[in-house]
Amino acid sequence: MLSFSPKVVTYSPAYTLVPTYECFNRCSYCNFRVEPGSLPWMTLEQAENILLPLKNQNICEILILSGEVHPLSSRREKWFQLIYDLCALALSMGFLPHTNAGPLSFTEMEKLKNVNVSMGLMLEQLTPKLLNTVHRHAPSKLPQVRLQQLQWAGELQIPFTTGLLLGIGESEDDRWETLTAISELHQRYQHIQEVILQPHSPGSQQTFNAEAFDPHQLPHVIRKAREILPANITIQIPPNLVLDENWLLACLDAGARDLGGIGPKDEVNPDYPHLQVQRLREILHSGGWELVTRLPVYPQFLRNR
Repeated sequence: MLSFSPKVVTYSPAYTLVPTYECFNRCSYCNFRVEPGSLPWMTLEQAENILLPLKNQNICEILILSGEVHPLSSRREKWFQLIYDLCALALSMGFLPHTNAGPLSFTEMEKLKNVNVSMGLMLEQLTPKLLNTVHRHAPSKLPQVRLQQLQWAGELQIPFTTGLLLGIGESEDDRWETLTAISELHQRYQHIQEVILQPHSPGSQQTFNAEAFDPHQLPHVIRKAREILPANITIQIPPNLVLDENWLLACLDAGARDLGGIGPKDEVNPDYPHLQVQRLREILHSGGWELVTRLPVYPQFLRNR
């Protein structure tokens, strides 16, 4: 009797620490930021109190997700040191840190490499026309600045996650151009482990007046991304932003193979709670998929860590 192995989809059991929600960018679709100075920053003591109970909850990834302090701000050094110290704390407690804190200098990236197993930064879209719309008040969303991060990550051989934000005013050709840029950098450095395709999902804090990206378009985008990207880059989709179970399965059939870090809260999209892992397993099982855990660094990069 023949036996068939189930198709595999991965996710990372994760918890997100937010050093600060303040950000000098004001992207009109953002549901994360607060005004600088309006909330205190996280302390190491607070972080340790959060992390201690997680040691018994099968959490492997600690995502350090931060709003951005301006590179020329007098507080930039203190902000960076806090991020570094949070990563070092998580690492010392047996977790695997992954930092996404906006564009960093080469020196900052080089230092954080020592206390992270992987890092990330969304390219979102490389088209400059968004600087006149959703990124009008977002200086760090300059396409060349964000693309430079991917190049530096390659030079430093940091396992890296990047991605596209879909439905913020870009055209189809803009998406393919951004994916092609990611592909070209990866072919040069072999450092991109996954690309997130994140549909714009309206939240209660944003000022951007646009409909959600139609999830029924996602399989087409995934198929095209699978054609453009090298085979050793995994395509990730956030399951809490694909509310139709059938279309979540359609995204997997189109080529997505990862569901990202799943924890108590999606800090970037707080209006869209994560599905419970057991519920995800049931949905995936109905389509012949098996949900398995992974580390925040992919196996092919472990040789260099």
